[in-house]
Parts: sequence; C-alpha cells; structure tokens
Amino acid sequence: MNVRDLIEKEYRDHQDAMKKLHSELDWVQTTGEMIAEALLANHKLLIAGNGGSAADSQHVAAEIVGRFSTERRSLPAIALTTDTSALTAIANDYGYHAVFSRQLEGLGSPGDVFIAISTSGNSENLVVALETARKKGMKRIALLGKSGGKMANMADHAFIVPSSITQRIQEVHEWILHTWCAIIDHAVETS
Repeated sequence: MNVRDLIEKEYRDHQDAMKKLHSELDWVQTTGEMIAEALLANHKLLIAGNGGSAADSQHVAAEIVGRFSTERRSLPAIALTTDTSALTAIANDYGYHAVFSRQLEGLGSPGDVFIAISTSGNSENLVVALETARKKGMKRIALLGKSGGKMANMADHAFIVPSSITQRIQEVHEWILHTWCAIIDHAVETS
C-alpha cells in the first residue's frame, strides 16, 4: 500500500465511523442538554479517561471553563486527569484503580455530571469511578468503544462507538464532546 492509498483508507474508515453516529444524534442531543442543564444549575462537570481519553478530558474541561465558540461565562468543569500530585498520591496510597474515584469522593456532589471516556470500556479506574459517582448521586455518562466492556451498563447514558479501531473511536468521541460544547454554548446564550 502506498501513502496515498493509506490516506484514502484512513479517510474511509473515519467516514464509516461517523456514519454510524448519525442514527444516535438524539442521544447526543439528550445528553448534551442534560449536561448544559446541570451546568446552568450550578453543578459541576467532572471528566476522566486514560491515555488519549485523558487528553480528551482535559480538552473538553478547558472548552467549558474557558470558552468554546462564543463568549459566555465560565462554567465549572474539572478533568480528573490533570492534578499530578493527587494522581500520584492516590495511586501510591490506594492503587491506580482509585485515582478517579477518590477525586470524585472529594469533588463530586449530587446533581454533578461525571463523564467516563474509554475506548475499551474496561478501564478499572473508570469502572470504580462510575460506581463512586452512582453512590454520590451524580449523573453518569460513558463514551465507549468496541463492545462497551464492563462500563456499558454502569452509566445512566452510554454511547458505544461500534469500532475496534482506537483512533476511530477517539475521533467519534471528540465529535460528541465538541457537539456537547456547542449545545452548552447555545444553552447559556438562550438562558
């Protein structure tokens, strides 16, 4: 395969993953409006993932606290992946499985929204975090891939990208996250 064929294949794979999302636009709207409603009611958005999904968590938190595409007031969003002192202390004292759940214990409140992002759906630290969020009365959303794994039935709202290709799953997740940011901007503008 030459480079041009590789590029064409990557593009087709991306388009195929996005086409599968089209039938779930109602889910994207419902969850986006739920997040916006929580933020407008002075609740927090807490987000976590591992690896590339950690970067996505940080990215969307920055869009919410800063701004996305319109000028609006800052809203409370925290990526649980950014505090290296907390992450390393919790991992050292409790184990890596607790790095997100322990933060949710201290930072989460009833009515807050927790978004867990995992391409496999089996990240143990996110499984434990979803359970902690449930116990705290938080709304739980999971962005997943492959078969959805253990996390598929642990969230109030789960979306499974029907692909086994990590980068395609992440691309769909990023589109959903950006679309939620646009919904939040719209909600603030019209409130």
